[in-house]
Amino acid sequence: MSLRKWARLFWKTMLVGAVAAVVAGLALQLATGNIAFKGAVDMLIYPLILLGYGALVSVYSQLGFFAYLTLNYIGIGVFRRKTWGYIQIVLTVLALMELMFLRTFVGNEQNLVWDLTIAISIFVVAAFVSYFKVKMTNINALIPTMFFMLAVTILEIIGVLKIGENNATVFLIIPLLACNAYQILMLHKVTQEEKKS
Repeated sequence: MSLRKWARLFWKTMLVGAVAAVVAGLALQLATGNIAFKGAVDMLIYPLILLGYGALVSVYSQLGFFAYLTLNYIGIGVFRRKTWGYIQIVLTVLALMELMFLRTFVGNEQNLVWDLTIAISIFVVAAFVSYFKVKMTNINALIPTMFFMLAVTILEIIGVLKIGENNATVFLIIPLLACNAYQILMLHKVTQEEKKS
């Protein structure tokens, strides 16, 4: 991947994160009304703050994406492809179990329903993204896409889950999932273009 193509992916991912954060922030404000605006200026500045927040989340997402690419490269180099696939499946299941059950039963968190809702939502999004990735490429993309969309996303949201604020969790997850989905869906196009040139 050339620097120019990486920069294009970077800016497009940042745009995806910004738009997703604006949509999530405005939807949460309409649903909960947690923020009391003092005037018209506050109402105009709020979407700009959301844009900036979404851009920051996209950078966080891209850090996770490149960490995943590095891990995948090392995993393929150390293990046979089939073995690395099994390792990714096990790690994905462990990440889901951590989110759904271990936080409640081992970590003494008291929000099992909320954790299950988040885990199921992330799983559904991961399944959709994996389906489209397989349609765009081949069946070999299924396990890596599911691993990235589930295990890496869950790893990225663990910090916000410790806060225990549901709105903050939703506010992070929506742009993060959008950025992660965009990056994994665009990866093969960027690398194919690189091979063609």
